[in-house]
Amino acid sequence: MPTAHPRTPTAVAGSGAARPRFVVAVAGTATEVGKTWVAAQVAQRLRHAGLVIAARKPAQSHEPGDTDTDAAVLAAATGEAARAVCREDRDYAVPMAPPMAASTLGLAPFTVADLVAELEWPRGCDIGLVESAGGIRSPIATDGDTLELIRQLNPDLVALVADAGLGVINALRLCAAALDPVRPVVVLNRFDDGQELHRRNLAWLRDSDGFDLVTSPQAFTDRLLRLLDERQ
Repeated sequence: MPTAHPRTPTAVAGSGAARPRFVVAVAGTATEVGKTWVAAQVAQRLRHAGLVIAARKPAQSHEPGDTDTDAAVLAAATGEAARAVCREDRDYAVPMAPPMAASTLGLAPFTVADLVAELEWPRGCDIGLVESAGGIRSPIATDGDTLELIRQLNPDLVALVADAGLGVINALRLCAAALDPVRPVVVLNRFDDGQELHRRNLAWLRDSDGFDLVTSPQAFTDRLLRLLDERQ
């Protein structure tokens, strides 16, 4: 697909708006594995390919006063407002899992169904990225974790971000067992071909465990562009 001028999502539609052509759930094996960085890099590349891209963070939590939130990073990548990425009432200034943060702040509990129902997309959106919080078994609502979010969201693809270093084989095996029968595309983040451990982890996960793997946001972007082309 040729490079085009970036397109900024406009005219955010209400809850009755059609879903994007392609919905990607971005999950992680744990917190701090780089989900937001990967999602932002992919969004930027897709946007520069001329597609209408939107990112959504159904709920987020962070240190009080932190302005460099996940929603802010994703908004910068997609050209949206941060409050379009994560609603103000789902932004919790307590560094705990979102339902725990809400409880600590004395705010009303919420469910996974609430988070899914609250997602709003711009008209004509080609790809919507939905980034979860924490690892796949981290609570994202009072009644469920990212696994339940994926089940109710019913995305076209799940991207599972993992750190390429020590411990990744165990982490991915546990996540794959939890996700089954969903088969994610694994993004090995921070992969360095110059490190023997990273190369061996990649080979083991691919050849012994049969994971569908990419080692960069660019490779994942290329995969998405091919999938979109196949749908046309």
